[in-house]
Amino acid sequence: MSTASSNLRLKGWLLAAAGMLFVSTDSLFVRLGEGSGATMAFLMACGSTLSLSAVAITRPRGVEVARQSMAAAPLAVLLIAMLGAATQFCFIVAVTQTSVANVVVIVGASPIAAAIAGFLLLRERPERRVLWAIIITAIGIGATMSGTLGSPSFSGDLVAVVAICAFGLSIVVWRKHPGLDRPSALAASSAVMAIATIPLVDWASIDVRMLLAGGAMGLIANPAGRLMYTAAPRYVPTAEVALFAPVETVAATIWAWLAFSEVPAGRTVIGGIVVLGAITLATWGGATDDARGD
Repeated sequence: MSTASSNLRLKGWLLAAAGMLFVSTDSLFVRLGEGSGATMAFLMACGSTLSLSAVAITRPRGVEVARQSMAAAPLAVLLIAMLGAATQFCFIVAVTQTSVANVVVIVGASPIAAAIAGFLLLRERPERRVLWAIIITAIGIGATMSGTLGSPSFSGDLVAVVAICAFGLSIVVWRKHPGLDRPSALAASSAVMAIATIPLVDWASIDVRMLLAGGAMGLIANPAGRLMYTAAPRYVPTAEVALFAPVETVAATIWAWLAFSEVPAGRTVIGGIVVLGAITLATWGGATDDARGD
């Protein structure tokens, strides 16, 4: 593989990892806001709609680029709007309805969902090292944390499953349409979620604490993360982008440790080590292959 191709692949990995690291703060801000899942989702959606729209409009020829992108692939923009809104909403609701350990297990399966979607819809066959990394991630996290599934809320677990399925499908759309304008499509996704959650908002519960947490999440952290990881499919296959999804859960555990003094259980630490080891296997192996010119 050429040096240029190797550099592009590395860029895709870095975008995916950095994006998920930023998005990992969502659970932190949801906890800090102390609001219902729907209310926090609404506040986050309003903030991200504003910030992403500002990015889309203030760029050189921003309005024209957004218009051309939507005109070229209107169905793709619609799918991104719906799938992105579903992913964000379901994740936030899951964090408020089930245990963090459950979310760790379920989000850890994101690479599997994305790999299946990529194979079925794009006929992308993951490389052997990526398949091994996915298997190791699934076995490691499942074995160390599966005992918590269904407790305290099975419905919350199901919501998290919907989130990873929507996430996997959205990566496929981004991969199939690499020229899709990221800021405007993501802004549309946030707008859809904001409108959809209006009937579910507990308006009386909104206070300064929730506004600050929702603002930090929606205006800065979440949009930055989404812009980065949705750009990653331009450079690497779907399964490799999704392989970095568990970074979010590992980092979220660390944020909870630092912010709320929630010391992770031993099996959670084991799961995190397994996840990071699997990602290292996939990326280090790919870098080695590139260096050899395979």
